[in-house]
Amino acid sequence: MISIDEQIKIISKGADEIIDIEDLKAKLEKSQKEGKPLRVKLGLDPTAPDIHLGHAVVLRKIKQLQDLGHKAIIIIGDFTGMIGDPSGRSKTRPALTKEEVLENARTYQEQIFKVIDRDKTEVRFNSEWLGALDFSDVIVLASKHTVARMLEREDFKKRFEEHESIGIHEFFYPLMQGYDSVAIEADIELGGTDQRFNLLMGRTIQRDYGQESQVALMMPLLEGTDGVEKMSKSLGNYIGIYEEPNEMYGKVMSIPDELMIKYYELATDIHPDEISKIKAGLEDGSYHPRDAKMRLAREITSLYHSEEAAQKAEEQFKAVFQRGGMPDEIPTFEVPQDIISQEGVDMARLIVEAGLAPSTSQARRLISQGAIRVNGEKTDELKNPTLKDQDVVQVGKRNFIRVRL
Repeated sequence: MISIDEQIKIISKGADEIIDIEDLKAKLEKSQKEGKPLRVKLGLDPTAPDIHLGHAVVLRKIKQLQDLGHKAIIIIGDFTGMIGDPSGRSKTRPALTKEEVLENARTYQEQIFKVIDRDKTEVRFNSEWLGALDFSDVIVLASKHTVARMLEREDFKKRFEEHESIGIHEFFYPLMQGYDSVAIEADIELGGTDQRFNLLMGRTIQRDYGQESQVALMMPLLEGTDGVEKMSKSLGNYIGIYEEPNEMYGKVMSIPDELMIKYYELATDIHPDEISKIKAGLEDGSYHPRDAKMRLAREITSLYHSEEAAQKAEEQFKAVFQRGGMPDEIPTFEVPQDIISQEGVDMARLIVEAGLAPSTSQARRLISQGAIRVNGEKTDELKNPTLKDQDVVQVGKRNFIRVRL
């Protein structure tokens, strides 16, 4: 049996804030005494179903809690999703249709079990209880909070001061999320730091309905590979959990050194004591940053693929970046005839057609910046007259194609 102190150490790993530790300790003691797992809540509004390492931060924490013997209750917000979480929003979000919500919910369910334990997870849809409330129930729920308190929320406050519209229905979002905690009798609720108001609302509403308040466990937001902005697919600084092992390994190796420990804490299941040793080694110089980052890349790639796949990705990384070689397996791309002329192959269009750049203007920038190599040699030619069958074109550090002419 894992001690209470050890459980708290693991649960606290990487957490930004826990409200509060004493409540958590009491719940863990009660759970151990009664032999009953804690109910750990995570609400998902299915509006962006492509999960990357930033989304997976809270999912990894759920998995750690499951490994400690507790149960995850994943709430798919099919009802709240039709409003949309106003957190951090400067404008009212457009409502999703029920069909869009359900399709996104299906995709979410496919993805979350790549991280958490399906056998220790209960998936619920909050339309089950929110859809059953009549109008008098809604009035009772609305009476649990004041407009003044709602306007303490930074996003609502800013919009109010700037005379931006705030829909009355948006005030119901945190109330509904709080009521979710009542419906499932949550012991712990997880969320990012941007969810603080919503998580604390759950604590308040549980008390109003005669329940013991849940513990609010907030995880920090994870910066992307640029080391500056929050990880986001739209910013292109993300590491997707379904990316190929070589791509995943290479992207982790590209993060700034100063982010390594944060990634160890938020994106791996390594014990906090081991992370402390890694941090101490980096600080006193006994652990080379390159070796620490390679271990990090190996750990993360193993989580989403396998140890064997991670090892192969590491060997390829060494071959390409440390020994100046090329990968063992390079995809073949058949060059369309309409981009070949007497002047040569249109390199910008080749790169776009091969899916290695989003636009010809971006491709031209890469060419002018010297980011394109042919058989290992840099080229700045927009039209390449010497490109021949089976040549290897490299874009950036990690992308290779073998051309078929």
